[in-house]
Amino acid sequence: MSFGNELALSFVPLFVAIDAMGNVPIVISLTEDMTIVQRARVVNIALVTAAAMGLAFLFAGKYILEFLDISVPHFAIAGGTILLALSVRDIVTGKMMEMPLKQELVAIVPIGTPLTVGPATLTTLLLLNQDYKLGVVLLAFALNMVATWLILVSGNRIAGFLGQGGLRAFSKVASLLLAAIAVRMMVKGFTDVFPGLTQ
Repeated sequence: MSFGNELALSFVPLFVAIDAMGNVPIVISLTEDMTIVQRARVVNIALVTAAAMGLAFLFAGKYILEFLDISVPHFAIAGGTILLALSVRDIVTGKMMEMPLKQELVAIVPIGTPLTVGPATLTTLLLLNQDYKLGVVLLAFALNMVATWLILVSGNRIAGFLGQGGLRAFSKVASLLLAAIAVRMMVKGFTDVFPGLTQ
């Protein structure tokens, strides 16, 4: 497989899992009383937090699994199940998880985590690292962080262009794609644990 194909196959699942477009209305709501400078600072802190969490899990996640004696196929099944549950919940209720009503550090929680890098993104990162080269996954994650930063910084303009309905529609499509990716992970995990299923 070529580098470009691997990069695309790593970038897209992460982009879907992060769902920056779907997070735009939440970020706008959480920062509506802030100035442009303050909002930009919040987004910057949020993305630094998200990047740090993602990188830490990407490098340490494998060793955590080994310490707990959990194989990658087992994690694929569990992670795929979680991703499927989160995506279905988002499709049905409009949000992947409950958000606290009050947060002193809104940049770190909930924007940095769990909105930008939460269970879906962490699971996707670890599973991608099993299928593709670490350098490819790192580049895909870095590109996603840049794309997310651009989207969140331009949140007001994007919201004005698409409207609330357009943002919700985009988020629903992203959740549907995430559900399909989750099913793929689960199927791969089951076939690795039970090779006889493919015969």
